[in-house]
Amino acid sequence: MAKHAHSGPSSVPLPAPGNESERRRVLRNHKIFVTSLLGVMAVIFLSCSWWQSQGASPGWVGYVRAAAEAGMVGGLADWFAVTALFRRPLGLPIPHTAIIPRKKDQVAGALSDFVSENFLNAQTITGKVAEAKIPERVGAWLARPENAERVSEHVGRFTVRIVESVDPVEAERVINTQVINRFAEPVWGPPLGRALEGLIQDGKVEPIVDDVIAWGRRKVEGMEDTVVTMIDERMPKWAPKFAKDLVGERVYRELAEFMREMDADPHHDARRAIRRHINQFAQDLQFDGDMISRVEAIKADVMGSNAVTSAAGGLWGQVSSTLVDAASDPASPLRRKVESLCVEWGGKLESDQVVQEDAQRRLAAVTRYLAENGAGEIVGIISETIQRWDGQEASEKIELMVGKDLQFIRLNGTLVGALAGLAIYTVTQILFH
Repeated sequence: MAKHAHSGPSSVPLPAPGNESERRRVLRNHKIFVTSLLGVMAVIFLSCSWWQSQGASPGWVGYVRAAAEAGMVGGLADWFAVTALFRRPLGLPIPHTAIIPRKKDQVAGALSDFVSENFLNAQTITGKVAEAKIPERVGAWLARPENAERVSEHVGRFTVRIVESVDPVEAERVINTQVINRFAEPVWGPPLGRALEGLIQDGKVEPIVDDVIAWGRRKVEGMEDTVVTMIDERMPKWAPKFAKDLVGERVYRELAEFMREMDADPHHDARRAIRRHINQFAQDLQFDGDMISRVEAIKADVMGSNAVTSAAGGLWGQVSSTLVDAASDPASPLRRKVESLCVEWGGKLESDQVVQEDAQRRLAAVTRYLAENGAGEIVGIISETIQRWDGQEASEKIELMVGKDLQFIRLNGTLVGALAGLAIYTVTQILFH
């Protein structure tokens, strides 16, 4: 039997159907039975024909002969039709036979189109997904604490695998290029000035000024001895002791009183001066060239320091270690948070109609997108796989899967043919004898 060419770069072996030996045995038994029936019809036909040729046969022999003849013809016709699907009958090069080996690629294309049009179209898939009520089922499953704990465990394992799979050298390079270098790229002065100006306008700076002044007042109140001693040391040596004490105490009292007044009065002149200086500093950061240059010089010193240049490696080491520890520990806040979120959203998906509808809409949109953009890939796999099969081997495997049912076609053809032949012979006898 000739091999038939196949398309594709190379043929691939077909997966063997389950219980292949049993399937072969059953198919063989069915073939033997149906072929034996065809042989019985042939024997009956020949016997009746011989009997009639002797000239002394009873009338019913004609009926039996007609039935056997028609059954034999029907059986032969159906044998030819079934055999022609898988191979050339008797090895003869009859046109339109061995259909599956020869038309394998066309069958692959037709099957792909059929699956695409009737099963993998967006409307059908989206409808099936909607009928399944997936958000509600997922919510009911997640709402159970043991399932939430299981999800948390899987999330933890997945996180550990992801973190451990990252190359530290590559992580350091990414941090340097995507974080540190990008942070150093822009000029710092104007953005800092705009940020400070925004904080001033929002009143965020005033509490800081209050805290600084209050801190200064407290520090001054505890520095009496230090102030008096400092004044004494700077007074002329020939000055009398009582003069030194009077001057030191007077300076301290004035300084302490000044700090108390500035702390108590929100409109104190010193406070206004501080506000003016802060406002001016915000403007200088944005528009003063010298100030911007000084900030850039400070930035260069900071970004070029050993602490910053070596920060990436240490930063990834700390972050990765923290993530692995948190993801591995069932009692960590990360794992507990994952569990609580699962239970919380599971409950919402299970009982909150608004959340269910929103989740269903999102799922439908995703399903439709995947169906519209991925169905072609799936049916393409079907077509390409069939095209790469060896034609003869594919024919044999398909016959193993459906051959038993096709033998019933031969059986029915033999029996129906016999009945039809009997009916036709009977009618002709009635009409013409």
